[in-house]
Amino acid sequence: MSAKGTLGFIAGSIVGVAAGVAVGILVAPRSGKESRALAADAINDAWDNARDSYERNSALVNDKFDAMRPTISATTDELRAKVDRARERMDLLRNSLSEAVANSTAAVHQVVDHEGEGAHIEVVESAEPANA
Repeated sequence: MSAKGTLGFIAGSIVGVAAGVAVGILVAPRSGKESRALAADAINDAWDNARDSYERNSALVNDKFDAMRPTISATTDELRAKVDRARERMDLLRNSLSEAVANSTAAVHQVVDHEGEGAHIEVVESAEPANA
């Protein structure tokens, strides 16, 4: 675009803005002060509605949480009791397995065989438990 075209565009824009402002002032149904007051009232009403909606909905959410709290507490207590019972069973199982391994190891390592006049001791290597 040439300099002459750019100047023409700028001049046309300025004339267009001026014409728009003039028409807006002449055709406006209210004064600027009244229009600003209406806009401020509309914004304040929207703000009040949003705040009321927030307060109402937050109260509903709090009520729902308060209603669910006993159920959540009961479920949490139930799960904790189940976990504690499972830990106790695992401890009992570990202790019984430890005792079984200790007893079977002692029983498997020495087997006394009485043959004739003397006693014979054998070391038996077995993967099976002694009680089987």
